[in-house]
Amino acid sequence: MTIPKLTLNDGNQIPVVGLGTSRTLDDIITGAVKDAIDVGYRHIDCAYKYNNERNVGDGITAKIADGTVKRSDLFITSKLWSTFHRAEIVEKALRQSLTNLGLEYVDLYLIHWPMAFKELDPMTTSIPTEFEFSDYDYVFTWKAMEEIKKKGLAKSIGLSNFNKRQIERVLESAEIVPAVNQIECHPYFTQTKMIEFCHSKGIHVVGYCPLGSPGRFKPTEAFPNLLEDPRLKEIAKKYTKSPAQVALRWQIQKELVVIPKSVHKNRLRENIEIFDFEISQDDMNAITAFHSNYRIVVIPYAKAHPNYPFNDEY
Repeated sequence: MTIPKLTLNDGNQIPVVGLGTSRTLDDIITGAVKDAIDVGYRHIDCAYKYNNERNVGDGITAKIADGTVKRSDLFITSKLWSTFHRAEIVEKALRQSLTNLGLEYVDLYLIHWPMAFKELDPMTTSIPTEFEFSDYDYVFTWKAMEEIKKKGLAKSIGLSNFNKRQIERVLESAEIVPAVNQIECHPYFTQTKMIEFCHSKGIHVVGYCPLGSPGRFKPTEAFPNLLEDPRLKEIAKKYTKSPAQVALRWQIQKELVVIPKSVHKNRLRENIEIFDFEISQDDMNAITAFHSNYRIVVIPYAKAHPNYPFNDEY
């Protein structure tokens, strides 16, 4: 299966479905990467903070070695962790991720969060769970990101979890406009205003937790399991598709890139079998109306940081 691509503002192309790799370690994620490539994925979303880039890299290396893909077939994303914001260590941090992944370049490198934490050495092998805040300005971090793109270490550069005001600050002094902003997005948290803003600036949106992260949290009355929502099930039945496929297709039709995570080969395959149907505008509107402003990823220990992004409306 060939997954469609969107063209970024720098001319590079990104497959509209990728494999998320957070919160999965060791041989499990290595196997998931290999299975994903085997069934047709060409976009793998990684991050230094996930603490599994070596395992992800093992999967990528294996599928290149056995001839399934060439490096040029793949779109690999990684992210600059918040302890590496200082301009002089941005490149060092990326080079460590490249070593971990066994790559010479990444296709997309993102500032993972706008909050800076006290600096750590990118060579460190243990990542603390809580961090001392730093007041280092992400605008300076962005200037260093521009330099790694110029060097070819990252084909495209972008942001993750930045709010509107923070993106505007980056744009005020940017020589290179961010290619993407990666944000949480799913039918319970539609991000309509943020998507409209990013698209107005030529910035594509990559949506994480696109299925509401069903394996991560216990369902509650305020936030039920999206894939068990009877409204979504009813719409899915109409298209002879699964609720997951409809949730992903809803986002694809909004011109988003989605990075669902699974370690099960049948679900990996199901998550990309979404290009043989189209959701009607009425059903698109119905799914958008699920919005309950419920954000899954909130980073409680960082809420007091002056650059915590979720204190603004969007």
